[in-house]
Amino acid sequence: MKKTLESQDREFLERLQRLGCGTVQEVCKELGVTATAVRHRLVRLQGLGFVGRDLVREGRGRPHHVYRVTQAGQRELGDNYGDLALVLWRELQCIPDQAVRAQVESRIRDAMVSQYAHAVNSPQLRDRFQQLGEVLAKRGYDVEVDQSSELPVLRENNCPYQELADSDRGICEMEEEVFEKVLGVPLRLSQCFLDGHSCCEFEPAEVASPPVNNAADSR
Repeated sequence: MKKTLESQDREFLERLQRLGCGTVQEVCKELGVTATAVRHRLVRLQGLGFVGRDLVREGRGRPHHVYRVTQAGQRELGDNYGDLALVLWRELQCIPDQAVRAQVESRIRDAMVSQYAHAVNSPQLRDRFQQLGEVLAKRGYDVEVDQSSELPVLRENNCPYQELADSDRGICEMEEEVFEKVLGVPLRLSQCFLDGHSCCEFEPAEVASPPVNNAADSR
């Protein structure tokens, strides 16, 4: 699952990034907090892979550790593509040639399908829903699969494209089409944040009819 930062963790990481690197004491001075609080935060961020620790030996003094933001931490701090995605989506909708626009949208849809399809391969529909839920969760989606009814339901507890969807509901339609291709069944969006619901729910549009036994009918 994608690792995410709490607001206090992000602020701590940003301050450490500006500092460059530092000992616990230097970080304490930069943030104006206790050594205990700094160590606690450093241990947490090390566990997430966002902070690294290096042993430094200088002259005859005792070796000491310095802490720095790792490449993973730098990517996390820069992982904010909402504005760019919104601009790109709006520009896509402004392409005057409908055929060109449809071709670009199709390529985007196929690229999204390829991100998930490799891991969704069960012959059973319920299992495919579960596999897709697991893939989405690993990519940072807040999703769950409800298997309590006759048909499975994929539930998104947070809209992954909230700002885009507020601007153009077409992104919801594209997501539904992506899930349909991955799962191999037509879907319906039975609940949606844009309609005032507390989640988005995707469920099969219909139950497949059992195969007809022609051999039995011919007797």
